[in-house]
Amino acid sequence: MEINKIGVIGGGQMGGGIAQVCAAKGYDVYVLDISDDAVAKGRGRVEKSLSRDVDRGRLAAEDRDAALARMNWGTDYAAFGDRDIVIEAATEDEEIKKAILRELCNHVPEHTLIASNTSSISITRLAAQTDRPGKFCGMHFMNPVPRMKLVELIRGIATDEDTYVTVRELTDKLDKTAVNAEDFPAFIVNRILLPMINEAVYTLYEGVGSVAAIDTAMKLGTNHPMGPLELADFIGLDTCLAVMHVLHEGLADTKYRPCPLLVKYVEAGWLGRKTDRGFYDYSGDEPVPTR
Repeated sequence: MEINKIGVIGGGQMGGGIAQVCAAKGYDVYVLDISDDAVAKGRGRVEKSLSRDVDRGRLAAEDRDAALARMNWGTDYAAFGDRDIVIEAATEDEEIKKAILRELCNHVPEHTLIASNTSSISITRLAAQTDRPGKFCGMHFMNPVPRMKLVELIRGIATDEDTYVTVRELTDKLDKTAVNAEDFPAFIVNRILLPMINEAVYTLYEGVGSVAAIDTAMKLGTNHPMGPLELADFIGLDTCLAVMHVLHEGLADTKYRPCPLLVKYVEAGWLGRKTDRGFYDYSGDEPVPTR
């Protein structure tokens, strides 16, 4: 199957990034979000990202304008009626994703493939909410999507081989590198990354080191480009917690228990960069540790 028209559900950091990459590679893209305000915010974020690439010499101005012209935004599922594939990139909440997928199936033709950008949730369970489990696949992009090369591809138990091959070919055409991951909680990257972040939060919680000490130690001691607490803020602490819950519940191992301090930050609404406060306060010119 040839992919020409792509739909994206969710115009946030991940969905907007996916839409940007698809449009930049010549695809016709429709992005759906929950409200006109969310649509305006998402469109503005993508325009800013593409313009930043122009300013830094990574993209010609005419290519930016062409990519933006290929993107349409709205709140109407009916606009997915001519799509060849729809990529769901909503918030990392299983019940929200299931509701979206059930609604989506009322509006897409029989040939349309569906992919989920979930970072941790079972592809088999999500596919079971649709009328086409064989045409459903996991397509987990990394954040920030325009910069990161990796896409994890995950088959559910019912995923057809033709579906997987088509999605892998699309990944190649987007100039991304695909790796196959089995349908286990959090797949490969987050199965390794999120427990590390959770352990960094435990290290803070137990007073072993401050926010600045932990991040500096990991950047200089392991040559990571970003410390684990800074990275958690970038990902979103609510997303980090959601993935840890999936790991803890799905694998039934106490080593995946979310740190109580991570839970407390999320309960406080301190979700990281997107709320201007997490393990760092981002309200000033420079981030300042909050502990």
